[in-house]
Amino acid sequence: MRLRVLLPANVLLDETVTKVIAEAIDGSFCLLPKHRDFVTSLVPGILSFVDESGVESFVAISEGVLTKSGDEVLISTRRASRSERLDELQNVVQNLFQTLDDRERVAQAVMARLEADFMRRLLALEEASHV
Repeated sequence: MRLRVLLPANVLLDETVTKVIAEAIDGSFCLLPKHRDFVTSLVPGILSFVDESGVESFVAISEGVLTKSGDEVLISTRRASRSERLDELQNVVQNLFQTLDDRERVAQAVMARLEADFMRRLLALEEASHV
C-alpha cells in the first residue's frame, strides 16, 4: 500500500507500507493491502505503520481524515510529527499539545473580552434608544 500523510503546506510522509494502524471516533483499526475501501475521521493520537522491511514507525496526528482507495491510503491532517521511537514522539506530542493549549487559552480570553465588549455596547445602544 502507498501511505501518504498530507499537511496543509507539505507532504509529511509518502511511503510503501504493509500495515497501517490508526484510531477513529469509534476505536482503533488496522488496514492491510486487501482490505475494502473506506473513509473515516481520525481522532488525535498515534498512527503506526510497518514499512516493507518490517520496521514499525509512528506519526502523531491531530484530528484528520483517512481515505483508503485501492492500494492508496491518504491521511489529511493539520498537524503531524513522525518518529521511529515512540518515547521521542511522546515528548513532541506533549510539547505540541501544551503549546496548542496555551494558544487556545489566549484565544478563549480574547473571545470572552470581545463578547463582553459587544454586550456592553449593545446594552448602551438599547438604553440610548429608550431615552
